Amino acid sequence: MPNRSWTCAAVGIWLEGMTTYDGKKIVITGGSSGIGLATARLFADGGAHVLITGRTRGSLDTASEQLGNRATAVRADTASLADIEALADTVHKRFGTVDALFVNAGVTASAPFESTTEEMYDELFGINTKGAYFTVKALAPLLREGSGVVLTTSVVNALGVDALSVYSASKAALRSMTRTLARELLPRKVRVNAVSPGPIDSGILDRSSLPADVVEATKDAYRGTVPMQRLGSSEEVAAAVAYLAFGATFSTGSEFPVDGGASQL
Repeated sequence: MPNRSWTCAAVGIWLEGMTTYDGKKIVITGGSSGIGLATARLFADGGAHVLITGRTRGSLDTASEQLGNRATAVRADTASLADIEALADTVHKRFGTVDALFVNAGVTASAPFESTTEEMYDELFGINTKGAYFTVKALAPLLREGSGVVLTTSVVNALGVDALSVYSASKAALRSMTRTLARELLPRKVRVNAVSPGPIDSGILDRSSLPADVVEATKDAYRGTVPMQRLGSSEEVAAAVAYLAFGATFSTGSEFPVDGGASQL
């Protein structure tokens, strides 16, 4: 496994000096909840203009209300190439050029190897991998020189976890894509990096239909896999995304784990 020695402390030091994103134009796919919404809030609070996407109009409207008038919410399905192309047209009309792109839209599903279906496989790769690839392709012409692209991978791309074979593979493909896209976009002076979250308390479990005791038991199980013995927050991942997008000016092709040491210790 590559030596990935960045720490959240380094990010915190950088963020203290980064007081504003005034005038920055940022696109976040999958920005209506969880990590995407926390990242959009960080940038909007700092003065940036943020365009977020999501598949559900209701969640987009709720996110838009939280973010205020610095945010634009666009319904777009990352599984649809037509939606991706339409998104690029919308971004061009609204922003012209883009200072940062956070490719965060994704889905998860679990099943034992023996029970994995073709439909599940196609959905995970179609959204997590194919969708991410063509999102970068469609928006690359709008990226300003010196801009940053951040992809969301996952700690499981480097770990063997039961029942996550397809999801893990889709995220491992994104890790490889981070390197190759970073190389391909070098002539445009665009950096491409990845943030790799571990167990994050993003609210997904709380919003699920699971009983409260099952939700808490699941969180306890996740905590037990993390050396720091706690779940991370969406805001902690957002801080890492902001650093990769704007502060990591001499880094490209890299992956930044935000996982409490799960992939490192």
